[in-house]
Amino acid sequence: MNKSVLSIFSSLIVALFLVPVRAQNPLFTDQFTADPAALVVNDTLWLYTGHDAAANQKGFHMKDWCVFSTTDMRNWTAYPTPLKITDFAWDRTGYAYASHVVHRNGKYYFYASTNGSGIGVAVSDRPEGPFKDALEKPLLTNDDCAGATHFWVCIDPAVFIDDDGQAYLFWGNKICYYTKLKENMTEIDGDIKQIDFTNFQFTEAPWVHKHNGWYYLTYATDFPEKIAYAMAKNIEGPYEYKGILSEQAKNSDTIHPAIVEFRGHWYFFYHNGILPGGGSYSRSVCVRKLEYDKDNRMRLSDAK
Repeated sequence: MNKSVLSIFSSLIVALFLVPVRAQNPLFTDQFTADPAALVVNDTLWLYTGHDAAANQKGFHMKDWCVFSTTDMRNWTAYPTPLKITDFAWDRTGYAYASHVVHRNGKYYFYASTNGSGIGVAVSDRPEGPFKDALEKPLLTNDDCAGATHFWVCIDPAVFIDDDGQAYLFWGNKICYYTKLKENMTEIDGDIKQIDFTNFQFTEAPWVHKHNGWYYLTYATDFPEKIAYAMAKNIEGPYEYKGILSEQAKNSDTIHPAIVEFRGHWYFFYHNGILPGGGSYSRSVCVRKLEYDKDNRMRLSDAK
């Protein structure tokens, strides 16, 4: 079989597994999803999520990640599993924690955290994957997290590429770390630093975006978690605390933000536990519209 025929055959096989999903909240009701990360490429929004194993869980049981896409925020397509925790041979935990995917130089970089083995990076030529471990070792481990003593500190990666092309990686639990990334997106560039400011009660799940000249650091705070945010004129700060963006998610002790602009509107993705059998370990990704007031402060709209 020549390469062109094989390519067509492979595309047909993948198409058989693509599942259309009609929008609602939660967005996906046939499985449990968590820790959303949104990426816009041209006219398509890609949504990457964690995958809670099943209903009525008593702890985190997450073995792989999920990927979905939409062009209208109403109709979603579900794709085959893009990445599994077993694809990282160096992992010793077996837990596929929160992730973040970015697009650069024609490739897609999948930053994934584990429950103690560190943060890895996988790469693909396509947003839907499949992704392959780019380093065959973790990009970051607990050894890179100065000042922490708990083993789950090296989690929840979030990448932001600034207007000048410089990429930054944020992550952490209890302490918010950040560093620059080299253009190859698989090496850190310089020192690892920490974010700190007045009223900064950081739990986990940082997310950075930019709007109207302001940098926004959004994150989970307290426990059960809420979503708070701060603003700065420089990505490295100083940040000023602006308050709570979202209260505790329904039937879930955790909540994880993702914020993105798509087709002229801003959206806030998060998870809760409201599906039948749902809860803190069987979660479901949802979305709300996000708005800015005259002072560039954020607020959520009840409308989708």
